[in-house]
Amino acid sequence: MTGTLYGVGLGPGDPELMTVKAARLISEASVIAYHCARHGRSIARSVAEPYLREGQIEEKLVYPVTTETTDHPGGYEGAIADFYELSAKRLAEHLDAGRDVVLLCEGDPFFYGSYMYMHERLSGRFEAVVVPGVTSVSAASSVLGRPLVQRDEVLTVLPGTLPAPELARRLADTEAAAVLKLGRTFSSVREAFAEAGKLDDAVYVERATWGQQRIEPLASVDPSTVPYFSLALLPSPAYASRQSPPAPAPAVPHSAGEVVVVGLGPAGPEWLTPEAASELSAAEHIVGYGPYVARVPQKAGQQRHASGNRVEADRAREALSLAASGARVAVVSSGDPGVFAMASAVLEQVSAGHGADVRVRIVPGVTAAQAAASRVGAPLGHDYCVLSLSDRLKPWEIIEKRLDAAGAADLVLALYNPASRTRTTQLADARAVLLRHRAPETPVVVARDVGGPEEDIRITTLGDLDPSTVDMRCLLIVGSSKTRAENGIVWTPRSY
Repeated sequence: MTGTLYGVGLGPGDPELMTVKAARLISEASVIAYHCARHGRSIARSVAEPYLREGQIEEKLVYPVTTETTDHPGGYEGAIADFYELSAKRLAEHLDAGRDVVLLCEGDPFFYGSYMYMHERLSGRFEAVVVPGVTSVSAASSVLGRPLVQRDEVLTVLPGTLPAPELARRLADTEAAAVLKLGRTFSSVREAFAEAGKLDDAVYVERATWGQQRIEPLASVDPSTVPYFSLALLPSPAYASRQSPPAPAPAVPHSAGEVVVVGLGPAGPEWLTPEAASELSAAEHIVGYGPYVARVPQKAGQQRHASGNRVEADRAREALSLAASGARVAVVSSGDPGVFAMASAVLEQVSAGHGADVRVRIVPGVTAAQAAASRVGAPLGHDYCVLSLSDRLKPWEIIEKRLDAAGAADLVLALYNPASRTRTTQLADARAVLLRHRAPETPVVVARDVGGPEEDIRITTLGDLDPSTVDMRCLLIVGSSKTRAENGIVWTPRSY
């Protein structure tokens, strides 16, 4: 009979914060395993020490290297992988012999814990039980005496090893946050908090619940004094606002700001125009669909307002309201904001009476149709029509009528929103309409995620087009009677 592997969470450091189950398992186990550095001392063992007993076998899993020094041919990653394999083999010998093994883990085993590497190597062969522990995040909130989140607030947990720009973006997009794994990452973490405009609200907590715990404003901490066992905490803003009501703003003459609707292009920063980049940098507020807001580089003090995909009117009103109070607001759209995007939504709300005296400007972007066309040649080289197949905002009868008219006029068509999880029949119907006017051999370009990591460009024909291979991330270009496709190049002659 084999033994059981227990991944036991020890909590944040105070032995009294260990669970009753964790203490019992530690005292009953035949083998106690723990990670330690080459000097042999183990923080995990020191926390568990009050519950150890005579006669237990102790397995020290000694980390062989640091990130700076290793002679392993696979570098640090290779050395650590070998270390985990060897450690798993040592623990497996005890389990095969029928001995229960408790592997100690600071905090919680599955919350950035070292135990998980043994779990993934051994749980398929042996029974493995995980005992949760109090995390350092909960401990930090407790010793600080402030709640992490309240009501509908969002808490984001981040590793300090993320690049500073990515860390800043994520900090700007959340109400509350905890950033772990400081130590050598501290300077970039503090820079990210500053870029997100939240440095003054962040708190540094070191060795929470230990005898030598330390709490300071993050902005005042000396980076050279920061150990690994520390974190940066951005606690509940709602709680903070009730404890320290903001001072009333000085009275200033009111003047409305402006809304600039900015096209981001179809994908990454290489598709962004200099004008668009300048407007994004100058804005005090960024408003838009969440994934598009995420593409905007973070700037210190800039506030971001991300929302879902189907609330264009709400988003437009929010932007106009911010601008009406004097702010400079950028509303972002993928591609060009005037093509099935936020420019119309904002202007519609202005027409309805929102945002009195607010100036609205539109900054163009590279459209999805232009991007897709560039990948195959020049299919839009002559007259063309742009149509959305989505019937969410207009009835299918109108779409079909326009498809029929464009087909009869022998226009090239760029088809947006061809399909989605809930719209699975429209493209087949559109194909049938166009085949009334076009030969089955008419070239069709199916462009997916142009400029993105999953870019896929296919050239087919109207007769062979399979609607089941098309999703919402695709754009289709259907040629006219003059469009040609040869050797992977598609173009429509300028002469007719």
